[in-house]
Amino acid sequence: MPKKIIITGGCGFVGSNLAIGLKMLHPEYTIVAIDNLRRRGSELNIKRLAEFSIDFIHGDIRNREDLETIESADFVIDASADPSVLSGINSPILPLINTNLNGTVNCLELAHRLGAAFIFLSTSRVYPVQLLEQAKFKESETRFEWTNEQLLPGISSNGITEDFPLHGSRSYYGTTKLASELLIEEYHSLRGMQTVINRFGVISGPWQMGKIDQGVLVLWLARHYFKGSLKYIGYGGSGKQTRDVLHIADLVNLLDWQITNIGKVNGEIFNAGGGRNCSFSLLELTELCKEVTGNTIDILPETEPRPADVRIYLTDNAKVNAATLWEPTKTLKDIVSDTFQWLQSNEAVLKEILK
Repeated sequence: MPKKIIITGGCGFVGSNLAIGLKMLHPEYTIVAIDNLRRRGSELNIKRLAEFSIDFIHGDIRNREDLETIESADFVIDASADPSVLSGINSPILPLINTNLNGTVNCLELAHRLGAAFIFLSTSRVYPVQLLEQAKFKESETRFEWTNEQLLPGISSNGITEDFPLHGSRSYYGTTKLASELLIEEYHSLRGMQTVINRFGVISGPWQMGKIDQGVLVLWLARHYFKGSLKYIGYGGSGKQTRDVLHIADLVNLLDWQITNIGKVNGEIFNAGGGRNCSFSLLELTELCKEVTGNTIDILPETEPRPADVRIYLTDNAKVNAATLWEPTKTLKDIVSDTFQWLQSNEAVLKEILK
């Protein structure tokens, strides 16, 4: 059946690619993208959305009145966020709370008013920093890796499952997302709303405007491409800190399945990421960026870690795979190659944003 889908943060990296990806899979869907265009580069996506007949509303989820003109929807997908783990630490905290918590409440109220299902894009940053940092690990020539001998549940060399403990500090950003998750569970239980929560780690691919504090793979590749400079920050400046990464196309496929099969995953919380097979350390990413761009740049060590940083994060996709049969199909080389081609094709407009 044709569906109407509202995507908040619809001109952001995830939101715009999700809107376009769903429209390509389902031309019969009506898709509406809402965005306040605050992040630099998001304005470039207005034209992309229009090319796929996706409606755009210049609105802000922090303002309930901006959502009141929407009269119908089958799904509300909340992809809007201040996604920086440093927000509230090196900047005022209230803008973060207004966006990531109050904004989510406004989106929940929108979904409730319209009788729509609600899909939330949460984050792996809900897991406490101290517990992740206390995990047992080993150091190889190019990366840090978790071992299988752990004292806590929900962690192994394969990554973090949904059973990993949630008590402890996680950053203001992670806390706003966890608080949103708790409210979503209440709307599910007390108001009967159909909901799904997806905890994503690093997501990447074309049209991501990578910055120091968010979008590391695109930042790394763009700095190599435009011959800038970088730093290995923390952990002795070794560059061995490790993350998994999910191609945006794999995210689209997961949410498409959830939309089509909402009754099968209603009320669930899933970890979803690239997993161990699609992961990198900064050292490894540097070599791949050198290979793809042909450029070598200065990367200086900075021994002290940033606040709320973690040595390792990998996603264990066992639960989401069992429930949906979904698993990532894109490799790290696929992500870097696709992003490199995007940089080449849009060099003039991206140079001032990403250099």
